[in-house]
Amino acid sequence: MPTPLPTITPKHLYPIADDCTADNAYQWINQGAHLLWSGDYHNGIQLLSALKRRTDKKRKQQSGPINAEAFHRYRMFQSQKASLLNRLLIKVGPEYALDLKRAPDLRGACEAAFGELSNETLIPLRMVQGALSAYAWQNKGVHIPALPEPIHVRYGVFSPVRGEYLNLIQTAKLPANTQCAFDIGTGSGVIAAILAQRGVPEVIATDTSEDAIICAAENFARLKLQHAIRLVQADLFPPQPALADLIVCNPPWIPARPTSPIEAAVYDPGNEMLERFLSQVTQHLNPNGQVWLVMSNLAELIQLRPPDFIPYLAEKLGLRVIERLDTKPGHAKSKNTNDPLYEARAREVTSLWKLTPSAGATAKL
Repeated sequence: MPTPLPTITPKHLYPIADDCTADNAYQWINQGAHLLWSGDYHNGIQLLSALKRRTDKKRKQQSGPINAEAFHRYRMFQSQKASLLNRLLIKVGPEYALDLKRAPDLRGACEAAFGELSNETLIPLRMVQGALSAYAWQNKGVHIPALPEPIHVRYGVFSPVRGEYLNLIQTAKLPANTQCAFDIGTGSGVIAAILAQRGVPEVIATDTSEDAIICAAENFARLKLQHAIRLVQADLFPPQPALADLIVCNPPWIPARPTSPIEAAVYDPGNEMLERFLSQVTQHLNPNGQVWLVMSNLAELIQLRPPDFIPYLAEKLGLRVIERLDTKPGHAKSKNTNDPLYEARAREVTSLWKLTPSAGATAKL
């Protein structure tokens, strides 16, 4: 389902237009005011960019080594930055009609993101920009070398734009005589699609999100894999008695609290989802089955998890490591020296952990 628009009822709403300077606008939003933009649309986008630069400059003055405390400060700064930038508003009418010079058509992007609109409302320009960008990516799709067609991702569903781990899924040796595989937390469906494309006869993909289930179904249809993959809306595993020879999971990598629905694909407070998955997974495996767990070590590098946490947790929960395949991220943030997490991202490794049940072991928390 689309994410509902926030209800904005500003105490102080100042109309501004093309003659407003970025310095004045920055001062006003820091004083708690909301600004209603009535000038040229593209000039409004330029003003938003100028406000971003001013907030980021403040962050650079607070830079230092990255550890758990610094990471939480960084996330707090990001939240405060979003709150500030969301004070630059535009007024839209029914069906997201926008009466600004050089304004784009917002209807398709905003309905995909926020649902239909039948009344006049205020909306942050930053949210509109995000919806337009997401809609453009949804229409264009993300190229995946292992698949014949791009993966198209709906607003609010995690996108495989950093896909270094997908090459591990594509090239890792499958368990002998794999007849059935589960993709747990399928999102866009990209991992399930790769498994089916590799010839696994039966793939079951699960997710708790209705949007993810719809998104994955659309991608499977485009790839003509809808008959090879069964979608189940479930929390982790499909209902028993289904058992698998291979269970793949790419869980959230960072043990911190998400601040929005889309962040739930990245942040897992207290490793709760990871521990639930590993504590239950052996109940859903056939004899000699394997678990493929895809994880980054970023949380270890910023001291949110101890080193060797994955093999320790696996052993504790009745699993043993049989192989680990590594790759280095190639996404833009890993090369951006201005990124506050650059020091950690430059050393980040993404791993596919192959696990199998320990002989005679029982999972316990």
